[in-house]
Amino acid sequence: MKFGKELDAQMVQEWQGAYVDYSHLKKLLKEIMRFRQQNAPQFTGRKGSLTRRLTMYRAFSGLTGRGNHVRSSSKENEDEVILVSPVQQEGSENYYQTTFLRSSEEGGEDEVGFFRKLDHELNKVLRFYKAKVEEVKVEAEELSKQMDALIALRIKVHKPYVEQKFAPAVKVGSSAPATDIASANGVSREMDVIEEVETGSEGSSGDEQTRAEKDIKGFRPAPVEVLDHVKINVDPDTPISTLRNVIISSKSDLSFSKEELRKVEEKLGRAFVEFYQKLRLLKSYCFLNMLAFSKIMKKYDKITSRNASKSYLEMVDKSYLGSSDEVNKLIERLEATFIKHFTNGNRGKGMKSLRPRGKKEKHRTTFFLGLFTGCSTALVAGIFVSIHARNLLNHEGRQQYMDNIFPLYSLFGYIFLHMLMYGANTYFWRRFQVNYPFIFGFKPGTAMGFRDVFLLASGLSVLALAAVLSNLDMEMDPETKSFQTLTELVPLGLVTVVLLITFCPFNIFYRSSRFFLVRCAWRCICAPLYKVTFSDFFLADQLTSRTIYDLRRQTSWRIMAATSSGVTTIYNTYWDIVIDWGLLRKNAKNRWLRDKLLISNKAVYFVAIVLNVLLRLVWMQLILDFEVPFLHRRAMVALVACLEILRRGIWNFFRLENEHFNNVESYRAFKTVPLPFYYEDEKIL
Repeated sequence: MKFGKELDAQMVQEWQGAYVDYSHLKKLLKEIMRFRQQNAPQFTGRKGSLTRRLTMYRAFSGLTGRGNHVRSSSKENEDEVILVSPVQQEGSENYYQTTFLRSSEEGGEDEVGFFRKLDHELNKVLRFYKAKVEEVKVEAEELSKQMDALIALRIKVHKPYVEQKFAPAVKVGSSAPATDIASANGVSREMDVIEEVETGSEGSSGDEQTRAEKDIKGFRPAPVEVLDHVKINVDPDTPISTLRNVIISSKSDLSFSKEELRKVEEKLGRAFVEFYQKLRLLKSYCFLNMLAFSKIMKKYDKITSRNASKSYLEMVDKSYLGSSDEVNKLIERLEATFIKHFTNGNRGKGMKSLRPRGKKEKHRTTFFLGLFTGCSTALVAGIFVSIHARNLLNHEGRQQYMDNIFPLYSLFGYIFLHMLMYGANTYFWRRFQVNYPFIFGFKPGTAMGFRDVFLLASGLSVLALAAVLSNLDMEMDPETKSFQTLTELVPLGLVTVVLLITFCPFNIFYRSSRFFLVRCAWRCICAPLYKVTFSDFFLADQLTSRTIYDLRRQTSWRIMAATSSGVTTIYNTYWDIVIDWGLLRKNAKNRWLRDKLLISNKAVYFVAIVLNVLLRLVWMQLILDFEVPFLHRRAMVALVACLEILRRGIWNFFRLENEHFNNVESYRAFKTVPLPFYYEDEKIL
């Protein structure tokens, strides 16, 4: 794989604007190569007189005090191509500037432009990296304070009568014991010094622990009395806590219960994991940019037959990007702290929590997807053959079937179509590198791929189609003129099976995703009493529908429904296109669209706009009662609902595209994890 594609694949998509613009630099190099190829005879055997220009430049630099230069000292003066110097301006940070010493040669202006762009990219990367490192240093200090309170709470909960007042404070990543209370005093195992555990191939981590201990200096005693100045942050995760936050306060006093300690440890553990992921991505950001500078300079040397890469890369190595080791130290310290205080010293378990593995594509998923798809196709064919062979469209129970049973099976058809559209969207989001697991808030390693979604959809279709085929018998009791009991129990059995699978507590059938869906649905139902997240209102958008008129078909309801539907259609169409999709920007780079687009073909967006308008108008058919002679009204309602689901599937793709670009513009690549403790007086620390 070429490095440009590898860089695009491995970069943090929300930070893409902060990476080296490798493609643009390659484009500049191609222009230089094209010029040199067209003027090849002029570049053979010519060295030029560089010594005089170099001497004059150094004299000028000495007079202006522009600082020390990074030179290519391994070559003679006449072989030097560039001079790189840090430039300091009052009231601003240092930046690097490269002087190309052969600008007077033909084609030199192209190389001057190349180094100007290269300096711009380097300074951009340095500014971003420094800012992010400062952010994580502040977060590390806050986590250290949280650990102080956690250790004090552990002492208070497990041994409330201990007279010992002090326990050594823990900096993030320290291997200091949770307490120095002697085991002779009867303190529980959790508060003793925890020895590292060697597990399997993970090996011993003693050396790392020792290094972490040496790195931590300046410990201060953290008194148990620190809990007198600490309160618990209460998250609105239940209706009661939400009402309490609104009426009283979002902070509560400590109860010193084991349940409270468990919740604090769980919440702080999640904060550690999220912070660790940020550090890893920041380390990857540094590595990829260093590699990009190395690759592009080697390409420059190869194209121009010069030796400029050595001096430039030496400067990059000496810059903050190449010389700073703060992120690596924070990673080591965080690993040591998490392993010791959250996994009882078990390094294998700790690293598994800190570095959750992504889901691997399984061959059996593809196999069962093909199997269920084939079965569904066969069942559909069987249904059509059965209807035609038995002339069921003219059956005496047709009207009763369409009124009572068909709507239930239509519901499963809607669910299947929703899943089909979501699976297609998942495929395209991944193809266009939209970070949908982050946007929806999935736990790392639990996001379903498009094959998984299609597998569940095809499995549901097999169950539903099998039930439909078995229900086509439509045998009626001649006395009661109603369906036989067995026939009526088929839809009930299907609903029961689906509900059992959905709420199954065992770790089968994508339990994490099922429970995530159930939680989102519950928060949608109790929306005023819960904090609404993106995934909640996204699901609510899929479930909303105008059905009152379908239940009450009087003239008054018809007038009200027609009026409200007309106004709502106009307003929602505007909201879809302008707010949710971020399109129709007159002054955007892509006129009437937006500045950034995932799909290069702009016609796709205009087609989507037209389809969104037309498919929204389709719902008006239910209000105006247009009749289609060859379709039953229930079938017409189902057809219109399917068209609406298709519209929402299209809406979903562009809605997440817009959300993705919002994250990119603000460099938002991580969720804010609420911390458990709130310090009333920061001066105590």
